[in-house]
Amino acid sequence: MYKTRKLKLILLLSTILLISFTSLNIFTSYVKMKKTVEESIANQSLKAAISIASTIDVEAYKQFIDNPVENEYYWQIRSYLNDARVKIGALFVYTLDIENPKVSKAMIMGLPNEVKGFDIGMDCTVPETQVQKAYNGETFTTDVIQDSKYGSYLTVGAPIKDETGEVIAYIGIDISADTLNDIKGKVIEDNLYIFIFNGVLILMVTGSVFFLQRWYQKEVAEEVEATEDTYQAEIQTLITSVSSLRHDFTNHIQVLHGFLQLDKPDQAKQYLYSLSKEVQAIKSLKLNIDNPGLSILLQTKKLTAQNHNIDMDFSVSDDAFNKIKTTDLIKILSNLIDNAIEAANELPEEQRKINICCKVDDAQYEFRVTNTGPNIVEEGQIFKQGFSTKKPENGKIRGQGLFIVNEIVNKYDGQISLDSTKHLETTAIVTIPIK
Repeated sequence: MYKTRKLKLILLLSTILLISFTSLNIFTSYVKMKKTVEESIANQSLKAAISIASTIDVEAYKQFIDNPVENEYYWQIRSYLNDARVKIGALFVYTLDIENPKVSKAMIMGLPNEVKGFDIGMDCTVPETQVQKAYNGETFTTDVIQDSKYGSYLTVGAPIKDETGEVIAYIGIDISADTLNDIKGKVIEDNLYIFIFNGVLILMVTGSVFFLQRWYQKEVAEEVEATEDTYQAEIQTLITSVSSLRHDFTNHIQVLHGFLQLDKPDQAKQYLYSLSKEVQAIKSLKLNIDNPGLSILLQTKKLTAQNHNIDMDFSVSDDAFNKIKTTDLIKILSNLIDNAIEAANELPEEQRKINICCKVDDAQYEFRVTNTGPNIVEEGQIFKQGFSTKKPENGKIRGQGLFIVNEIVNKYDGQISLDSTKHLETTAIVTIPIK
């Protein structure tokens, strides 16, 4: 329960972090996109300003500077600037006078003749940083300026130079924020699919994480359940065997007590001698096997075989068999041995024999279970779920053991086969490649 809660917490935090980082990435991309659009428009407008500054009538503008009033030179330059404004779609196109590194003045605003112009020499809203650049003869661009009177816009500037290269004024271009927003909207619309894809990707990743969580929990639960079933079955068999031994022990004590009560010590000695041979057989159950699960399984099955008067022998290689999960190893052998015990029980006691061989080489594990008993006729059907050669019993599900073994063997890319060609003898062989 604690591990499950911890796993859920880790998955929840991972999902939150994933959504947070992806959302931050989308937001950052959006902001960067807006900034890129502004920079692109500013650079394009700056090229237009440089072009206008290089083609303006410098002599006419000098005449205007000598007498900065609405004279013929003023109207000539104003008409030229208005024509440029219309062509590039700017908010304003105008000339600037840079007298000091802090404040600039707007001189001629490019507007239609019928529109009242701005005052000549009015202070301009170009920030001081950009004015400083203009004062040094450099081009400049601004960020979006928030103006209570004219709205939001960005400004670019390029110097007007005479034939000697001296800067006599600046061309200023204002691009309306509405124009910027329209372009941003268009760019964002064109990239909408990217944002949608990112959103869908987040949902898919989140859904995949949730699905993997549920799948992992289900697999763990099934694995735990299967492991518990396997070990509980073996423990129950062991308990049954121990109970049987306890019952037999009580009977033996009563028999010995009866011999002694009847003053028959020779018979009592003979009986004890028989019991000592059985005790030696029980002591032989202790196997020197490196895999504890396999050792316990074989000891349990040996005890079960003795209870059914079945002669069971083992041959186990000195190996831990750790290339296969212990639970899978126990499922394979317990099902094969249980089938062998059931088959051997159908013969008279003196014919009941089982031999179990677990060996290993450089390439594979081999598990071989040979038992005496009725031969299997339909070997091709034996691994199908629900198929059984045994008679049906009330409350007992048949045809599951070899199906389970076959499923596990396939999981390890192994092979399973049955040889029932010898009279009253069947051998089940399982090979598992070592990877």
